[in-house]
Amino acid sequence: MIRQSIQKIAATGFVRSAIEEQADLSAFKEKPGPRIIIGLLAIMVSYIIGWPAVAALGILAIKLHEPWIVIVGGPMTYGLSHLVFLLGMYLCGAVYSLIFLRWLTRISIEKLLDWSSKE
Repeated sequence: MIRQSIQKIAATGFVRSAIEEQADLSAFKEKPGPRIIIGLLAIMVSYIIGWPAVAALGILAIKLHEPWIVIVGGPMTYGLSHLVFLLGMYLCGAVYSLIFLRWLTRISIEKLLDWSSKE
């Protein structure tokens, strides 16, 4: 059953093209453009304004005895971090994500096919 599932996955167009074209990570060797750099910076900033900022608001709310600081500010800050993350992903683009996903697919399926043929 597992072997059949692996074979079905390996037969899909995406997987076949990744294997046939020997998808690799060579695109990551190129120097990134300003758009990619700004996107990566936005992603990094989103992690900083995510949970650390919410935790800081919680600490501030405790020290000032004002729970509304974290009740209102927490979700707003966390929502802002999501928007900044999405902006970063948009700027970095699906190009790099797709390159990585194709490589990971190729490597994974090749290992699974090798494993299933040994059984």
